[in-house]
Amino acid sequence: MSRVSKRCFSYLILSTLLTLTACANDPVASVPNYATLPVNAMPAGTPAPYGLVHTPSNSNTQYRVASFAELPEWYAQPFSGSLKSFKNSCLKLVEQAQWQYVCARAAQTPDTDLAAKNFFEQFFTPWQVSTNGQLGGKVTGYYEPVLQGNVQPTTTARFPIYGIPVDLVSVPLPNNLRNSKGVVRINPTAANMGAIQSNGAYTANLAQFPVETRGSVLKGRFVGKQFVPYFTRAEINAGALTGRAPILGYANDPVELFFLHVQGSGRLVTPSGQMVRVGFADANGLPYRSIGQYMARKNYLPLAQTSMQGIKTWINANPLHLAEVLGQNPRYVFFRVLDGSPEQGPIGAMGVPLTAGFSGAVDKRFITLGAPLFLATTHPDNPKVGLNRLLVAQDSGAAIKGAVRVDYFWGYGEAAGQTAGKQNATGYVWQLLPHGVMPTYRP
Repeated sequence: MSRVSKRCFSYLILSTLLTLTACANDPVASVPNYATLPVNAMPAGTPAPYGLVHTPSNSNTQYRVASFAELPEWYAQPFSGSLKSFKNSCLKLVEQAQWQYVCARAAQTPDTDLAAKNFFEQFFTPWQVSTNGQLGGKVTGYYEPVLQGNVQPTTTARFPIYGIPVDLVSVPLPNNLRNSKGVVRINPTAANMGAIQSNGAYTANLAQFPVETRGSVLKGRFVGKQFVPYFTRAEINAGALTGRAPILGYANDPVELFFLHVQGSGRLVTPSGQMVRVGFADANGLPYRSIGQYMARKNYLPLAQTSMQGIKTWINANPLHLAEVLGQNPRYVFFRVLDGSPEQGPIGAMGVPLTAGFSGAVDKRFITLGAPLFLATTHPDNPKVGLNRLLVAQDSGAAIKGAVRVDYFWGYGEAAGQTAGKQNATGYVWQLLPHGVMPTYRP
């Protein structure tokens, strides 16, 4: 899933010449030192009254002010881990005025369970999240896979890990066109600013682009005078990207590579022990489709057995169906090489490292990236045991849709993958926001 900072591309089209200019977005760019902010000059807001229900405009999501005593096993939390993860969020949140006070307080709070517990209780209001009155939602898990392969192609390492293609174009789409199926024109002199106008030289038939991908940005490529959707996974797996994209490395196993795309980041390990860390850079702009649901419809596997491990086992036993099954998900992810030590987690959508067991992916339309999030669900390794954790919403993903929807980050490697692959249960969510800050909906 697309869970990490994107690299931005601007396009200047002059006559028939398309010039590509890349601008790398450093996921850990320097920010103000929030530890030195004058906390006495920034008083905390007023806590919202208990029981208040807030429904943002144009939303079917409700947020109710709860008490910390309502949160399952609140008093038994490993709060120090939650605080450390939240401090990572503050590397970005400090850029927003409404978060500066709590980030300054977090920097002054020792990483002990008691001090961290007092911090969260003193400066945050818990809001229970529901949709159309339904409190329960879906909780899944993800991890950072470790793939075997090489930096150069070999007889074993044959499946490329692609960087961003040179012909992948992103054009911002005005709000009034997002549900349109008409033909629009792209102004060649303003395409780098995303202007879609009536007098442009390139046409785009919006009906060709899946409606769920017609968001703020339209992704595709130029073919003649037309702007068309980018290549699908099936087309790319068949060789459509040859000569169009840099190759960061080669994986031994195409199924493992597929799940690298689903997870959004991972590590490639060579026979010599060299490790290349890769993270999400961009995607082809096509929707995510579950291959597990496809396999169940085709009676290849019962739906209950379409876990990551179940899918891998079935495809390995039925290799002739490899292209068919993987091609059912048209979405394709492009990567970039990540810096950082092996101990550091992958970079999430908000641009900070994820922490195993204390980070999660959410739908950022409903949950503020960087905010603490209390999750109550069952443990995938033992459904009779509760998994109740104060984590931090630091990531998002193409398959993470809905207000009460969390993808729990388990870490990296095979053990994390085994646990993440089994996680699929009902869960309940409370978003923690600084006193005085109201939940919002961002369409």
